[in-house]
Amino acid sequence: MGKHEKDKKRVKEQRDSRPNDKSTDAGGGHHAAKAHGKPATVDASLPASREELTRLHAEARRRRAAAPYNSPEHHAAIDEIGRIEVRIADVERAMTPPRG
Repeated sequence: MGKHEKDKKRVKEQRDSRPNDKSTDAGGGHHAAKAHGKPATVDASLPASREELTRLHAEARRRRAAAPYNSPEHHAAIDEIGRIEVRIADVERAMTPPRG
């Protein structure tokens, strides 16, 4: 039996020795994927043109870089970058034909 086979056997034995009731799991184990945070909302007040959005994104990145770290201006630029990126994704999603 090779080194890795021993590790696999040990892990399987540990897994098999656990109770099947996952409600007692303290959070360290595997869990089904869940949504994290809140879903993104598309800001329709932003332009619908990818070129304009790209230009706005570059301006917001420049403002973020110029603002003092952790300042209100820095945070505002970060928020704006996020809103622009969500809008760009929305525009690109509309451009891509549906699959299937």
